[in-house]
Amino acid sequence: MRIFVGFLTLLGAIRVAESGVDFEREVAPIFEAHCVRCHNETNQQGELSLSSADDIEQFGYVIADEPQHSYLLDMVRPTAADPPRMPKEGERLSKEQVATLTRWIAAGAVWPKNAVVQEKSAADKNFWSLKPVSKREPPVTDGISAAWTENVIDRFVFAKLAKQGLEPNPPADRRTLIRRATYDLTGLPPTPEEVEAFVNVDSAGAYRALVDRLLDSPRYGERWGRHWLDVARFGESGGYERNRIIDTLWPYRDYVIRSFNEDKPFDRFVIEQLAGDMVGKNDPEVEIGTAFLVCGPHDDVGNQDVKAQAVIRANEIDDIVRATSEAFLGLTVGCARCHDHKFDPIEQKDYYRMVSAFGGVHHGERPIATSEQWEAYRRISEPLAERRKALEASERELRTVVEQRAEANAELHSQAWTRPTVDPAGTEERFDAIDAKFVRLTVSGLTSRRSGKSFFLDEFEVYPVRDGGLNVALSANGATASASTPKAEDFDEGYGIHRAFDGDINTRAKIIGTQVLLELAEVTAIERVFFSSDRLGLLQKDYRKASFPAEYQLEVSVDGRRWQTVADTSGRTPFNNEFRAKRLFEAEITPEERSKLEKIRKRLVDTRRALDDVEEPPLWYAGKFKLPENPQFHVFLGGNPERKGPPVRPASLSVLSEVTDGFSLNGDAGEGERRLALAEWIVDAKNPLTPRVLANRLWHYHFGTGIVATPSDFGYMGDRPSHPELLDWLAAEVHRHGWRLKPLHRQIMLSQTYRQASTWREDAANVDSSSRLLWRFPPRRLSAEELRDTMLQVAGKLDTTMGGPGFRLYRYTHDNVATYYPLDEHGPETYRRAVYHKNARAATVDLLSEFDCPENAFAAPRRAATTTPLQALTMLNHGFTLDMSKFMAARLRSEIAGGDAEAHVRRAFHLCYGRKPVEQEATAAVTLIEKHGLSAFCRALLNSTEMIHID
Repeated sequence: MRIFVGFLTLLGAIRVAESGVDFEREVAPIFEAHCVRCHNETNQQGELSLSSADDIEQFGYVIADEPQHSYLLDMVRPTAADPPRMPKEGERLSKEQVATLTRWIAAGAVWPKNAVVQEKSAADKNFWSLKPVSKREPPVTDGISAAWTENVIDRFVFAKLAKQGLEPNPPADRRTLIRRATYDLTGLPPTPEEVEAFVNVDSAGAYRALVDRLLDSPRYGERWGRHWLDVARFGESGGYERNRIIDTLWPYRDYVIRSFNEDKPFDRFVIEQLAGDMVGKNDPEVEIGTAFLVCGPHDDVGNQDVKAQAVIRANEIDDIVRATSEAFLGLTVGCARCHDHKFDPIEQKDYYRMVSAFGGVHHGERPIATSEQWEAYRRISEPLAERRKALEASERELRTVVEQRAEANAELHSQAWTRPTVDPAGTEERFDAIDAKFVRLTVSGLTSRRSGKSFFLDEFEVYPVRDGGLNVALSANGATASASTPKAEDFDEGYGIHRAFDGDINTRAKIIGTQVLLELAEVTAIERVFFSSDRLGLLQKDYRKASFPAEYQLEVSVDGRRWQTVADTSGRTPFNNEFRAKRLFEAEITPEERSKLEKIRKRLVDTRRALDDVEEPPLWYAGKFKLPENPQFHVFLGGNPERKGPPVRPASLSVLSEVTDGFSLNGDAGEGERRLALAEWIVDAKNPLTPRVLANRLWHYHFGTGIVATPSDFGYMGDRPSHPELLDWLAAEVHRHGWRLKPLHRQIMLSQTYRQASTWREDAANVDSSSRLLWRFPPRRLSAEELRDTMLQVAGKLDTTMGGPGFRLYRYTHDNVATYYPLDEHGPETYRRAVYHKNARAATVDLLSEFDCPENAFAAPRRAATTTPLQALTMLNHGFTLDMSKFMAARLRSEIAGGDAEAHVRRAFHLCYGRKPVEQEATAAVTLIEKHGLSAFCRALLNSTEMIHID
């Protein structure tokens, strides 16, 4: 528990000397341990708080000087028959504690005015990760070799090993080292030519030159950009029920890759992702960074209930708060949404301070363009917009004149409306008998605009002249119908046009457009048409989901070319006031007025079309920014938007108040100003978390496990650093290098720690089985993307085109909800690097899904590395593997003419392993080729442990 007590002038103000009860030492700990978890300012269970003097006075559970009348004691004291009612959970108060409270109340229940009792977190502000970064001097260790003294990193690592009586492994051989380094920095294997060039160069600077070359490769940004996309929970579909594809989010992926390739300072990278629109206005390459805020899952289903809307909105901002705090600060601030953090010294107010900073962020697209593009757009569009405005005013003026006159003559015009209004439960039209082969319904008005241009028909019936005639529109009687209906797989079965002609009122057709065309089995004399949209009355209460014909025309034809109108709605009472106004307008307007109106409308249509043809600035899914009209944010008590607690303003987190200067904005601060202030505080030079978290992420991706094994949780529930002094030294290096990552990569990769062999040793494993102390380089399996990219590269099919819209390894359909079907066949359009795959949430795709590529429903700062039977089956039998085996065989035949199996084997080993085969391997491989063919041999190599693992 934490006790925040304001500086009191006299110690006697805290103590009750007369009774001998010390509030701070005796009373407050009781409230801390047993009461304030459930009864505090922001979590008032039972509508009660017991955390301050004001609470004691307000809620009346304590009556000073009268313990016998104080309800608090009744709640915590057992009776002869029953245990105490409080606390409901946890340990009950002891007799001594009850006696202490009794004495305290009897002595006047003095509670120091400035004292606030809060639940104590497991960690306080002196927790290791919250302390300032101090650049540690590397230790001096006896017995360290000269090679291990050249790089400061090695001196820290060696000191830890020595304390445990361990020694590091010898250096890895050059073939192993180039393969390791190339995969680490580019995610691809080195080519055989690159391996041989490195192995055969006898130069002390060859390895440094290799690292520099790899850092300069454009493949570096693709590899390390993918790491960041994991942290940023980047996915190109919305998730939740609809899970729609987002087609304009890919520029953020390109922005990330470009930022890594340019070695953009990470502090700038942070600011651009939180407030790129503020620091790079009209610079698309900067503004797109704000897509970080909205690239997580988003519930776009919507809800008409105000309370549900508030919860959905709270969840949207919660995702942004969690993503930001975990990615940059390594703090689980999201755990303080409902109450103070149980483990870290993060107050609930801290959470809502961040909510206030992000309170104007909304999911969606916004136009992003250069100043020149905006100027060109305005130069063309503004005159057209002015012309449109003038024409709209002219149209409005003319319509007003006619409408006013029509309303004055309404009684006269309405005399023609002698028939009842249309009825969705059933509308009948009778007319003189007429021969018809075709019947056409044209709808000119719908009962609801909210459903767009679609309407329902559950039955459409046509009856012949003869008495008792059966419905000749039934498909069972040979009639056929056509209409525009939604295009989606399996939709036709559910709402196809045939549903209106099947004789079953429990089914219905959904029509997109304005017409339904019916062809009868033969020319028939007809006299009656009946149709319904909702005969059972199931949809009329929900006009959001259903719309019915309100204005229509019925026509018939014998040959399908010449049509005759037999009925329309002109004589019916209008469905509502909107259609009434339209009818009156049409009845009142004069030919001269109609001609004038048509000319205005034509010019207006031409102007609008010209305006539509003006090339607009592109829309990118990078968030929309707008604060509420009265931007007042509150703590939500218990995380419930309906229970508003104290107001909050955008401010820095109090958890770092003792080490950073912090910031606090007024409640009327601008939307972008809020995000920018938070971003600048996150990368402030005094903030100890951001450089530590960044340095640890680099270490994590180079060694498989970070110095802190929980890369996004540097709090109490996270792991403790294996090398705390080294982590601080690396964090200080982040600042020294101006937040650039490539110098830090270079320092790590040039260390002996990184360059040592991965050989397993029993003596060392008995002391440190997981090699957390780094007595060997930790071997690892290729990631899902590395595996797929490697197969493409060795097969000679990898397309290294960078940027632009991604490719899909699934087929996608959408009918209210999205459905993703994995592709069984892969063409050249899917042969790009996997980082360019359009990762949709909840979409399963071949190697990527089986080998632990995250769906990004949440951030994935540390990927799983599973071993499952499905992985083996996929590698052996999937169509992609079979294709790559064939392509690799074709490549070998192309590069080595003459069908020399031994030469094919040597080349294949160099492509897959970066080495030549030993004699036993070569013999076995040739035998396999002779028996089963070159493709089978290539398939075996692609499935081998050596190819999919890095030593």
